[in-house]
Amino acid sequence: MSLLSSIPLIPLLLYVALGGAYLVIFPAITFLYLKNRWYVASSIERLLMYFLVFLFFPGLLLLSPLLNFRPQPRQIS
Repeated sequence: MSLLSSIPLIPLLLYVALGGAYLVIFPAITFLYLKNRWYVASSIERLLMYFLVFLFFPGLLLLSPLLNFRPQPRQIS
């Protein structure tokens, strides 16, 4: 119990918040951005997309089993 009381609470909460943002929040935003802009992006914007995927790769890997952004089937009339 004395070990737990000696750990400052603010740095611990800061680590948890930054880790959660890096592994969950920013990759989710990146997924939504990629979904909306993938087929209409310019070459510079595509470079930004590749950089975001490289930067947030652990979080994207963590979220990938939960998200499905495959295109919807076409309606043939």
